Amino acid sequence: MKATHRKRPEKITVGNVSVKIYSRDKAGYEIFEVADYSQGSRRLRSFSNYEQARDEAKKIARLMAAGETTAAQIRNPQAASYGRAVELLRPTGIALEIAAAHFAEAFRMLNGDLIVAAAQYYAARHHVNREKKTVREVADEMITVKSARGISEQTLNDMRWRLARISEAFAVDVDSVTTGDVQKWLDNMKASPRSILNFRRMAGTLFGFAAARGYIPKGENPVTATEKIKARNNSAPLIYSPDELLKIFAAAHESFKLVIALGAFAGLRSAEIERLDWAEIDLQGGMIEIKAEKTKTASRRIVPLLPNLKAWLEPHKQKSGPIWPHSHPYFHERQREAAVGAGLKAWKPNALRHGFISYRLAQVQSAPQVALEAGNSPTMIFQHYRELVKPDAAAKWFSIAPASIKEKAIKP
Repeated sequence: MKATHRKRPEKITVGNVSVKIYSRDKAGYEIFEVADYSQGSRRLRSFSNYEQARDEAKKIARLMAAGETTAAQIRNPQAASYGRAVELLRPTGIALEIAAAHFAEAFRMLNGDLIVAAAQYYAARHHVNREKKTVREVADEMITVKSARGISEQTLNDMRWRLARISEAFAVDVDSVTTGDVQKWLDNMKASPRSILNFRRMAGTLFGFAAARGYIPKGENPVTATEKIKARNNSAPLIYSPDELLKIFAAAHESFKLVIALGAFAGLRSAEIERLDWAEIDLQGGMIEIKAEKTKTASRRIVPLLPNLKAWLEPHKQKSGPIWPHSHPYFHERQREAAVGAGLKAWKPNALRHGFISYRLAQVQSAPQVALEAGNSPTMIFQHYRELVKPDAAAKWFSIAPASIKEKAIKP
């Protein structure tokens, strides 16, 4: 409709309520705006057709008039309650009837007046001032913090690898991960029980780190309530025979032979060898000191320097410096090469340490003594290593020295 010139707004009246209709010129056309106060604040509703605007104004007037009639019938105590309710809602900008509708729905959903408790729970999990962090960002921060605290490179490498897998599985904000999410991830993991257990522990550490820094609510670590993983292994430990060890020495890279000797003849764990310094080897006193901060159990121990191990170490003795000055990946590469060169299918994890414990127990016949040397418990030694090998095999194992490798190498 072409614009006309209505100077004053038209009033549509029902009872004591009047609703105004304004006529305005917009781009050469007349539009009609209805002033709607039914929700407690002024809102202009636009129409291009006058009849539509008038019908809407009548409808609003009738609704408001009905509301005033109802309010007029309210007695003084009820009127005071109504006024107080409106006053309480004023800062929210929500009309009383809308608030009542929301409360009724919440009451139905919660089966009672638990709306405040529900709001408290929601606020704890979705704190408006909480800094948003992805799982990957928290993992990176955790690595930085742990590295600054002086954790070994071996431990950091393992942490980086596991956290990368966890971050890939949960590419979301850290506070959005639920217990169900973690349980599903663990259930679908194709790995040994021990490996799944290790991943579960690392994930628990990660979310605990997040909770300590306020990225997730305290007490809301999603890993805590997941199913516990049992990783008991009752099978006999994997070890090498003396003949296999001779082949491994013959095939190993020269830089790796001391590593093999320390694992086979002192029972050191791979991580302990990578952390070991020449200053901790006392050739004259006949012992190796494994410091507490370098052990798995955080307990210092003294390992005797057996004659054949001394023969391996003496030609390379230094006052100080790392026994293994190379990288962690290079360590595993040398393992693989030695196994392949020896004609074995693969490197047996921890087989050198297991071999030391097994052959040493057969040699000295004392579980407590071997437990002290290996940094293990006598019960564990007795349960898993007793009668695994015979004394004659032990004698052959601990007679392997550089000279025996050379003799083997020149035999046809």
